[in-house]
Amino acid sequence: MQRPWYQLDNEKEVPSPGLLIYRERIVENIDRMLAVVAGDVSRLRPHIKTHKIPEIVALHIERGITRFKCATVAEAEMLATAGAADILLAYQPVGPNVHRLLQLIERVPQATFSVLVDNQSSIREISGAASNANVKLDTLLDIDCGMHRTGVLPENRAAELYASIASSAGLRPAGLHAYDGHLHESDAALRSRNCELAFAPVLALRAELRKQGLPVPRIVAGGTPTFRFHAQRDPEVDCSPGTCVLWDYGYSSRLPDLDFLHAALVLTRVVSKPGRNRLCLDLGHKAIASENPHPRVHLPQLPEAKFVMHSE
Repeated sequence: MQRPWYQLDNEKEVPSPGLLIYRERIVENIDRMLAVVAGDVSRLRPHIKTHKIPEIVALHIERGITRFKCATVAEAEMLATAGAADILLAYQPVGPNVHRLLQLIERVPQATFSVLVDNQSSIREISGAASNANVKLDTLLDIDCGMHRTGVLPENRAAELYASIASSAGLRPAGLHAYDGHLHESDAALRSRNCELAFAPVLALRAELRKQGLPVPRIVAGGTPTFRFHAQRDPEVDCSPGTCVLWDYGYSSRLPDLDFLHAALVLTRVVSKPGRNRLCLDLGHKAIASENPHPRVHLPQLPEAKFVMHSE
């Protein structure tokens, strides 16, 4: 019988619950990401929020990928320490985080940093702080292309806000950002069409801004589900997939057109057998996030198991 790819030689020595990382599979997933963009590392800006691990960042850098996207200043600090050359903080810093980011820029002058904004108040705050610090900060306008989480609608003062970035001391207009995380239809053709529809106003905005003489050097767009579509359509778009590095059972079961390998598992053990047909595992809220509906995990050794409760 063939040994499962995830089986450990020293299973009895590994505490549970424990995250297991499979290096060879991560390397293969990075290579598959590169294949989607035909080996053009300049098209890739992977999001590191899925793993937040410097050793995985190092595997990207070994293959020439040096530009990354992150969700927090702490992640930006990790990326800088790991040797990333170009770091996009994919939310607009507010309050003390503005100065924390500027302090990081001062500590790591060899790296390029950029941020997002989606309103005039943030433009003023970041502009003032950057100008006082004698920094020229690359700034992208965050566009709401349908997810309705952050960003400004393309037709709602977007051009005015981008012009404000261009005229603000301490800021440099660096392009547009559009995250289409709401697009995860199982039907690849439908997802592709919806991606094209969601992205069309962003492209129209870019054309309008350039017509006004404003520089729009790049668009950073998409996540893993729409990665392939953005890679195929516009060579001026930076793709920012993230989940595909470790891959996700939910994505693999819902998005069969995406060809990546599971590269991380959580080791769990049975801690109690309260009934004849019930097992209790050490996978509480601190080990497995609880925001998604059941089934939150898939047990490869118990594929028919049904989850009835998730607690601390």
